[in-house]
Amino acid sequence: MPLKSALAAAALGGLFVAGASLAQQPPAQNPLDVIPEKMPFDIPSGTPITLDRAQAAIAAVVAESKKRDWRMNIAVVGPSGRLIAFARMDGAQRASINIAEHKARTAALYRRETKVFENAVQQGNLHYILTLDDVIASRGGIPLVSDGKLIGGIGCSGGTGSQDEAVCKVGAAMINK
Repeated sequence: MPLKSALAAAALGGLFVAGASLAQQPPAQNPLDVIPEKMPFDIPSGTPITLDRAQAAIAAVVAESKKRDWRMNIAVVGPSGRLIAFARMDGAQRASINIAEHKARTAALYRRETKVFENAVQQGNLHYILTLDDVIASRGGIPLVSDGKLIGGIGCSGGTGSQDEAVCKVGAAMINK
């Protein structure tokens, strides 16, 4: 057998051996197959946030945004994701009107901060996130909880994700005590 043919046969043989050893290994466990002991983000729904409380949360965000010279859109929704109150600061980016409401809605409907979805996307967990309806994977949406019950969500948009989140936390702190 010529040297080239012998090397090719040896290389192919090595591939078959390597392939056979890979085939014998069990597949890696899918992390989504792990069954948690308790339900994650298990916050019972309560009576929707009142207009007065929603406006107080928005006022806190506006005050904090003014201190930082940031212009924001702020939305507050009830547990069903329906709009309760909204404010657009002078000069705030118009595209962020819908984004603020979407962040608030996602936080309320999924009972978790929208940063959770952002983190999942950054970690490459798209296979799961892409199957969910009406999700926005951008920080700045926070559930509103009073007396252990979900009463809504607040969403802020107009700056970077970290700016949105920083002022949104101030508004959420008015409710989440």
